[in-house]
Amino acid sequence: MDILKDIKVGVLGGGVSSEREISLLSANEAYKALRKNNIETVFIDITVSEKEKVKEMILSSNIDLAFIALHGEFGEDGKIQEILEELDMPYTGSDAKASYLAMDKIASKEIFIKNGIATAGFAVYEAGQSIEDLALNLKYPAVVKPFFAGSSVGVFIVRNKIELGFALKEAVTLQPRVIIEDYIEGREFTLGIFEDKPLAVVEIVLKSGYFDFTTKYSDGLADFIAPAKLDKTVYRKIQDTALAAHYALGCKHFSRVDIRLGCDSVPFVLEVNSIPGLTTHSLLPLSAKCCGIDFDELIINMAQLALNEKNFKKIRKN
Repeated sequence: MDILKDIKVGVLGGGVSSEREISLLSANEAYKALRKNNIETVFIDITVSEKEKVKEMILSSNIDLAFIALHGEFGEDGKIQEILEELDMPYTGSDAKASYLAMDKIASKEIFIKNGIATAGFAVYEAGQSIEDLALNLKYPAVVKPFFAGSSVGVFIVRNKIELGFALKEAVTLQPRVIIEDYIEGREFTLGIFEDKPLAVVEIVLKSGYFDFTTKYSDGLADFIAPAKLDKTVYRKIQDTALAAHYALGCKHFSRVDIRLGCDSVPFVLEVNSIPGLTTHSLLPLSAKCCGIDFDELIINMAQLALNEKNFKKIRKN
């Protein structure tokens, strides 16, 4: 951590997506952890998406390292990563290409299938398309969600054609392309990947409904069993599957992988989150805590991994 004491870190938070408020919470927690450990840190609230304006915000802050805590579009989709690469500035997390692939649920599923990684079957719906033929071939229940979003924004579980029509109408107000997944009967799990190794598996037990935006960021709507109580072989299979998904997309250093365990104990990858939440309700910190990694250590090591990646030698001049 010594080199971190010689540089200035900028925590990039906020952003312009529908996940802005969650991003601000994640960024604030990261900022506090870095400051608490005597690392010079500034908070950069990203309020625009124009490349030149963002570059100016970053350059004017005189930082040496960008800690990305931006969720959703212009955070997890590779765009901010491209800007930082153009500035030749070290940043936390996966590169632009991997970030984009993880965000694009259609592209990521195609990669999972190509690599033999189990994932739910799916269909793609375009705004304006008739649902008649689509509805005929669907199995219910099904999961409807925008193909390029996170934090379970715009996600619906539908049980019939009427619910499907309503869900698609709502989902396309967020994005014109929507993915419709087979619903995997079974149990829901998530786990963090850190330093490119699997952390503890966490089971998500819902008190009602499904793991949507409200459930994720509200108290008392879900229980989290950490580590999950599973047969050792199944536990390891979930970890191996999550790590395979992380690598298949080209992610590096850290991510969080969401999984449904089918009734036949096959882990199905739902998605890979390249910039997991870092709030008090977030699951990557919980997964890490089970492995003896406290929150401050997690944040500091994220920054350190970025410096190691760039073989960072620059020492900021006072």
